[in-house]
Amino acid sequence: MSMVVSPLSVARFPVPLEWGVPPGVDAVPAARRLVVAIVREWGVPLSADALQEVEACASELIANALVHTKERCAVTVRRRAGRLRVEVADRCPELPRQERDDESTSGRGLLLVEALAHAWGWHPAGVGKVVWFEYLEASEAPCPTHGWGTARSLHSLCEVA
Repeated sequence: MSMVVSPLSVARFPVPLEWGVPPGVDAVPAARRLVVAIVREWGVPLSADALQEVEACASELIANALVHTKERCAVTVRRRAGRLRVEVADRCPELPRQERDDESTSGRGLLLVEALAHAWGWHPAGVGKVVWFEYLEASEAPCPTHGWGTARSLHSLCEVA
């Protein structure tokens, strides 16, 4: 069976990009900026606020991988079916933990990712794991149903925007 890929589908769903991030937290800023540059280059329809949230989530996952493993990690950015997905793979078998001590000044990264991203999770991969988060593209994002007004009035605002 052969598969024909139309240029339109390649433009809309580009090939996932993956790169290695060297160990050390000094590498985090460049890695998160690269995630944002890819999202912009692909023309992913995200608001400025959502793009900042993507940057924050990417920063947290990359920093977690580098801090907890002291080894390089791999970052993959994918776009498929109205979703932007960022994955961070490491070689640490420990499961991601969301618990934190109320007195601690660290350990809030996954709580932040959970609060900002539309979805997040992890799965085992080789000797380690992949931790990921997703954002729905602006045209796919559900209209919020909290805050001012009713869901109906908010829906009409979303259609205008």
